Amino acid sequence: MTYPNTQLFINGQWQDAAEGRSLAVFNPATGKEIGRVAQAGKADLDRALEAAQKGFETWRDMPPADRAKIMRKAAGLIRERAAEIAPLLTQEQGKPLAEAKGETLAAADLIEWFADEGLRVYGRLVPSRGNLALRQMVVKDPVGPVAAFTPWNFPINQVVRKVGPALAAGCSMLVKAAEETPAGPAAFIKAFADAGIPPGVLQLVYGNPAEISGYLIPHPVIRKITFTGSTPVGKQLAALAGQHMKRVTMELGGHAPVIVCEDADIALAVKSAGGAKFRNAGQVCISPTRFLVHESIKNEFAQALAKYAQGLKVGDGLAEGTQMGPLANPRRLTAMAEFHEDAVKKGAQVLAGGKRMGDAGNFWEPTVLLDVPLEAKVFNDEPFGPVAGIRGFNKVEEAIAEANRLSFGLAGYGFTKSLKNADLLTRRVEVGMLWINMPAMPSAEMPFGGIKDSGYGSEGGPEALEAYLNVRSVAVMNV
Repeated sequence: MTYPNTQLFINGQWQDAAEGRSLAVFNPATGKEIGRVAQAGKADLDRALEAAQKGFETWRDMPPADRAKIMRKAAGLIRERAAEIAPLLTQEQGKPLAEAKGETLAAADLIEWFADEGLRVYGRLVPSRGNLALRQMVVKDPVGPVAAFTPWNFPINQVVRKVGPALAAGCSMLVKAAEETPAGPAAFIKAFADAGIPPGVLQLVYGNPAEISGYLIPHPVIRKITFTGSTPVGKQLAALAGQHMKRVTMELGGHAPVIVCEDADIALAVKSAGGAKFRNAGQVCISPTRFLVHESIKNEFAQALAKYAQGLKVGDGLAEGTQMGPLANPRRLTAMAEFHEDAVKKGAQVLAGGKRMGDAGNFWEPTVLLDVPLEAKVFNDEPFGPVAGIRGFNKVEEAIAEANRLSFGLAGYGFTKSLKNADLLTRRVEVGMLWINMPAMPSAEMPFGGIKDSGYGSEGGPEALEAYLNVRSVAVMNV
């Protein structure tokens, strides 16, 4: 199966970097180089910035209905090409082919929803307090050219959650996608190019993350920053943006608690939370990580989750029947080993997994740890891998206190048959997204984002568009 070399997309043209630089792309299932990606320099960024400003002026003045037509056409092309795009994601990122195809098709759905939502960006008229000749208006305008920084774990999903609302609001966008997973975002952007989006409205670059963010964020052309990634990097970029008074949306790290109450349906909890835990080999910002289970059912739940983990078919994402692929890069293997060794040293019991699989590729066994001490690294730092840590509790208030102990506040899960417990979790668990008696099911029409150190702003729902709009007050006196 072929994998393409990836170019930059600047001012409506696919092109190599001006200096001819490129980086290697590796298949995480084999560790072998499969292609190259162009590495942008300052000259490339300058051309992209100039084009972004011109593209914004064109796109901003286009009627929302016309913008929506282009977006819907792009969504249709993505859907038509899903079978061709999905293998690219699997080869560069490692996730099973079914997950890659699902990610691609979901991107088409998101684009269509935002295309329609862009038709509902309304201002309002405000009656005057006295003079009827005074007309007061609230006007919403696109904020301007946007710089988007996206990660490797969901190469298309994390791009579309930025592109969708930005384009619907009338902004142009310069996407800096991950060098480790370049072909998926390029295929996504190509659908917009083929759908007829004007030059400069949507562009794509790759290169040194620190150099590109350090150049784009302060640049006067860029009026908003949107970033998905780790909390430490997010804080650095938000601080830089703050120095230049740039609008920011931050979708940062998480450490999602799973509270399994004594009246929970254990089979449902294992199936839902287990599926979410090992999806994309646990490399998901909303992945369940800290399992807090009532003492009366803790051992039964733990054994069932371990059995679930041991039953997963792990292998190359392109292979038939694979349920969990490799970790995306060797760094994650090192991290998993560190998390595991620390937990075991501090007293955790290994119920499943716990070691690397084979010596080729970045495979780690689906791992379940029981009675993990609170001081263990896996209960304090985001593991971002296929490791589930379990602890018991006696009162739901204790579980909520533990869920809220960390500075993260992205996602959380609960399992209970009690309306009282469900209401308590709803009101007291400090996360931006909470799923009760179900796996994570983000949708275009619902907000997507965190609180506390997990960021601010939304990448879903009508709230996502608001982040790309300036709200202005205009008063006109008829004379």
